[in-house]
Amino acid sequence: MSNGDPNGLANQSRVAAPADSRVFATSIRDLTKEYVLKSETVKALRGVSFDVQEGDYVAIMGPSGSGKSTLLNLLGCLDKPTSGSLYLGDDDIAEMTDDQLAEIRSRRIGFVFQSYNLIQQLSVVENIQVPLYYQGKLGADEKRRAVELAERVGLGDRLSHRPAQLSGGQQQRVAIARSLVNDPFFVLADEPTGNLDSATTYEILAIFDELNSDGRTIIIVTHEDDVADRAKRIVLLKDGMLHSDEKVSEERRDAARLAQQQAVKELLAKQ
Repeated sequence: MSNGDPNGLANQSRVAAPADSRVFATSIRDLTKEYVLKSETVKALRGVSFDVQEGDYVAIMGPSGSGKSTLLNLLGCLDKPTSGSLYLGDDDIAEMTDDQLAEIRSRRIGFVFQSYNLIQQLSVVENIQVPLYYQGKLGADEKRRAVELAERVGLGDRLSHRPAQLSGGQQQRVAIARSLVNDPFFVLADEPTGNLDSATTYEILAIFDELNSDGRTIIIVTHEDDVADRAKRIVLLKDGMLHSDEKVSEERRDAARLAQQQAVKELLAKQ
């Protein structure tokens, strides 16, 4: 695998991944998830299948009740499917124990949340290092990497600031840097622009564009059409099923950027 596994986790749960000449960050096969609420069984996902190739940029959309939140939890290894398979590299999370899932979350997935989820008492650099803290990796090399990531997202002059001293957009930049510190299989972003204005949304999506151009795999869950149009693919869920999976043309992506630029201009004109 491209990401190392010092704890031997992969060897404990390795199964035969789908045969394909391409390299997948994640591969989903006939995924189902059911919940029992009181005496009723709720089928949140009903046989969803799709792949995310390394270096792809995928937006997952769907109305309320479509199953996108359930899929987000599964992709983030916060839950296991009722049936079907969800591969990360060669490993199927459906075959893993809770402890193995925790290792996967900390080492192979970078999370970006709508509400940032920063620790208020920590500085920018310390917040970026949080995933490394849980692995006992807090040496000089790790701190240097955290500083480099802060600089990459435009926070080189805010290294010692705490979240309360940062704008919403700056806090989200910290969250993006934190998501990269473990060199994950993919960055999983849950409504990352939901709390941001037009100008800051444009800035955050520009960072995702840059990361993806550098080869980083991005999976973003959003309800905003203009945000989804910045991705390379849009996976649409409906009633727990895959409704569509379409590629986004460069023309459509450029149009989304231009529309957002116009929204920024209008916002600044009113200030």
